[in-house]
Amino acid sequence: MVRRTSDWRDELGRWLKPFLDRLGHKARRQMCPLYVSGLIGPGDRKSIQPMAKRLALGECDQLHHFIAAGVWDATPVETELQADKLVGGDDAVLVIDDTAIPKKGTHSVGVAAQYASALGKTADCQTLVSLTLARGEVPVMLGLRLFLPESWTSNQARLKRAGAPTEYRTARTKPELALAEIDRVIATGVCFGCVLADAGYGLSAPFRRGPRLAN
Repeated sequence: MVRRTSDWRDELGRWLKPFLDRLGHKARRQMCPLYVSGLIGPGDRKSIQPMAKRLALGECDQLHHFIAAGVWDATPVETELQADKLVGGDDAVLVIDDTAIPKKGTHSVGVAAQYASALGKTADCQTLVSLTLARGEVPVMLGLRLFLPESWTSNQARLKRAGAPTEYRTARTKPELALAEIDRVIATGVCFGCVLADAGYGLSAPFRRGPRLAN
C-alpha cells in the first residue's frame, strides 16, 4: 500500500509534538516540522531555497530565519528525547565521535578548513563533537556540540557578530568538549557502562583519564 504524503507528514507532526512544545516560540514550532519534512522528504538538494520551493512556502525567508536564528541551548529538546529510558543501562556504551558538515562561506559559526570526516579530507566545514548512547544495535543521539577552531576563538569580534553566546567563545579542544559533555550527561542521570572514542580522542591523556574519574 502506498502511503499518501499527508499521512507521513501527519505522523511526523505527532512524533515531533513533545519536542515542539520545548521550542517555546510559536514561529519556531511552526517552521520545525516543515524543515524536518524537507530534510527527510523527496529531493536531492537540502538547502533552504530548494526545500522552501518543494514545500510550497513561496519565499524562503521564514525557513531561513528558523535556521539562521537557531537556539544554542539544545538541553530542553535533548531532555525530551529521554535516551536513558530507551537504551540506557550498565551494558550501554557512550560513543564519542566527530560529525563534519561541509560548508562554504565566512558567516556560519565555526566554518574553517579542517578535517571533514564526511569527505575523508581537509575541507571547509563545521565540526561537531557527537555523543551517542547505544545498547545492542540501537543508537540514540545524546548531543552535538559545535567545535570552534582557533581561527574563530582568536577573533572575539567575529564571534560576537555571528551571535555566539559568551560561554561558547573560549577556546576548547574536542577532547575538552567531549569531557564536558560526558559530565553533563552523567549529571542528568544517563547510565552507561563505558565510553568509546576514536584515536583522535584516545590519544589525549586527559580524555582517557576523565571518563574513568567521572564514572
